[in-house]
Amino acid sequence: MPQVELNYFAQLREQANRGAERLETDADSLGTLYAQLQARHGFTLPASTLRVAVNERFCGWDHPLQDGDTVVFIPPVNGG
Repeated sequence: MPQVELNYFAQLREQANRGAERLETDADSLGTLYAQLQARHGFTLPASTLRVAVNERFCGWDHPLQDGDTVVFIPPVNGG
């Protein structure tokens, strides 16, 4: 199972009560990983409202995970 580094911002950071965590997962894609994290942390934002990046590159939700990846979930930003 891959071990990944996760980074959270804004609302996701608040809901997870942390800015980052390392996690071993059996998820086969970013979409599956986010669904697991929604159950684990109670994330209320649907995946369709987020951007996701792996190793500093934006990816689609079907992107496969590799051991050592750094994953960042980016919620929508409000303000001006």
